[in-house]
Amino acid sequence: MLGLQRFAGSIVTHLYRRATYTSNARAASAAIAAPASNGQNSSDDADPRAPTAEGSVKKSKSSGQMVAAAFESLRNENDPTAKSSATAISNIDERIVNAKTVNGLLAITENNNSFSRKHALKIVSILAEWSTINRVKISEFENDTRFLRVCRMLGRTALPKNGANGKNGSLAGVGNNNKRISGFRTDDLNTVLGVAGDDEAAKLIASISLPQMVKVMSTLAQRKRRSTPLLRSLAFNISSASDQLDLKQSADVLYAMSMLNFQDSVLGAKVCADVQAELPKNSEKSAVVGSILTSLGIMRYRDLDILESLTQWLLKNTEICRPQDLSAYFLTAALLNFKSGQLEDVRKKLSKSIVREDFTKQSDWLNYVWSLTMLGIVEDSHLESVLSTDFLTKLQSDKAGLSPTSKMRLLNLNSYAQLCASDYKGALLPADSPAYQVPMAHTKSKQVLVNGMLDALKSLLPASNHVLGSVDSKMGFIIDATCQFDAQKNALPLDKSNQDAIRVALMVVDFHDICHGTHRSASGITNLAMDLLEKSGYQVIPVPYNEFSTSDKLLKRVQYLEAKFKDVLSRK
Repeated sequence: MLGLQRFAGSIVTHLYRRATYTSNARAASAAIAAPASNGQNSSDDADPRAPTAEGSVKKSKSSGQMVAAAFESLRNENDPTAKSSATAISNIDERIVNAKTVNGLLAITENNNSFSRKHALKIVSILAEWSTINRVKISEFENDTRFLRVCRMLGRTALPKNGANGKNGSLAGVGNNNKRISGFRTDDLNTVLGVAGDDEAAKLIASISLPQMVKVMSTLAQRKRRSTPLLRSLAFNISSASDQLDLKQSADVLYAMSMLNFQDSVLGAKVCADVQAELPKNSEKSAVVGSILTSLGIMRYRDLDILESLTQWLLKNTEICRPQDLSAYFLTAALLNFKSGQLEDVRKKLSKSIVREDFTKQSDWLNYVWSLTMLGIVEDSHLESVLSTDFLTKLQSDKAGLSPTSKMRLLNLNSYAQLCASDYKGALLPADSPAYQVPMAHTKSKQVLVNGMLDALKSLLPASNHVLGSVDSKMGFIIDATCQFDAQKNALPLDKSNQDAIRVALMVVDFHDICHGTHRSASGITNLAMDLLEKSGYQVIPVPYNEFSTSDKLLKRVQYLEAKFKDVLSRK
């Protein structure tokens, strides 16, 4: 028993020497990774990949997992001896929070039947924080019997039934503290993810290594556990690490950020810089590059430097690239509104490497052609391949069927073929195509902005028949508001046709319609919609969310729109 006490004491001492509490105050940007704009459904763009992160860490057989496994057991606290009245437990919590000294903390453990493993963890976390900021010295309590009792309480479920390492029930190697400490450090998932509360788990992040932080983040993504305290702590500590992430670790972090919809500009910059440094060393595997590209697209993270580096890598290593990795490049580049300085080489070398037979799903081929359209490098043969009746029939036979997203993309392509593709003579969607039967609606947050704009327009224009809101463009998106003016800049009623009228379309651009990251801009989807409107004869007025707010007074909103109208009409 004495040997076990010394062992437990050394483990927690090691924990105290490493643990720090990181309270990163940056608020995580909650940008939704969905590619939809103007009510477009994004389900087709969800990343279908299996996680590139390592799977859940295998449970160690070493008895050195004593403390770690005890932390994990806190999730399933069913020990009846640890339960007492609500008043007694509340009193213990208050005493722990109010304790000012080591003795004050450890005294709580004495003669207290309501003291539980949850309370033991709180005491461990507080002592770890105090020792990190040099408020106390470890030597003050490491041999205290009350402290050793806490250690035993945290570690009592970790000893295997058949003994450490399975050696006939014996505690082989109990005296080898270094081996056990090493075992504790490698079981980061059970330790960090198994503790009772996210705030407590976040305190332990700084005590693990950079590779372990990546594993924790990957497992959060696999478990779909979006713990803001944990993610902020991970972002802060990974960003602050002097060590460089390798390419796979960078891919794992980006994957986790995209799956958990977690935006952090500092972490994003760190990962992108490490990718650029590691990318030239990779000359064999394109899967990790495809993963990075897909994650950047889902997050709408726009960093022109890393996108250009990835473009150059693909051009140099085209022979080893899988079709799905090349397709991921085109879709991400299109969504991020990125056109490489080597776009002509991309068109000749990369796009020519992909053929329709590379895709098992018709919707994947549709997405590929749609991305080429946004990049301006689509060919007539591509357009005809997806606008034909034969393709529509095959698309409907897909497992997902003719989804709303597919319908809107078909309408985008149909309009592009008519308005932007010079001399296109191929097939077009028939007027009775099921693609036109698509429900479109904005998100709640965007609809609030649209309603605020419509209220301002009704105050600005002479009558209600001078403005029309939420117009189906028949091009795969909603026009938020339309109006028309004569040559003298007078508003005209929309219920009377006028061949010489100047048609104006107002499009709200909200948070989800732009790309984030180092180089922010409107997304490729937003740009395509505005290009199609201009080609169809509209003067387009974008109304960005960071310039127009419903919290502004009506007069200010009216003045903003009035200035926009004067600017666009003065160009005619």
